[in-house]
Amino acid sequence: MNKYELALVLSVKLEEDARNSALEGVKALLEKSGAVIDNIDDQGKKKFAYEIQKMNEGFYYFITFTAAGDVPAKIESSLRINESVIRFLVVAQGE
Repeated sequence: MNKYELALVLSVKLEEDARNSALEGVKALLEKSGAVIDNIDDQGKKKFAYEIQKMNEGFYYFITFTAAGDVPAKIESSLRINESVIRFLVVAQGE
């Protein structure tokens, strides 16, 4: 099992309920893939360095989790088609 961190940016156009629902969906996706979530760091709303999809800010979350080596690819393929997710990045954490 490896440790990973998922950096997730959700759309600023989402209402609070929709944003919480999208975050719960990502958590469910991780757990369904066999990952164990260690921590979720809610960074709140932040400005982008440049405009993305006609938006200048988004909601940032950093999720650390432990999973097998094939899980990040599964997560990335699912997040790629999620309309609530503006940007994401999964990185392996060094010990």
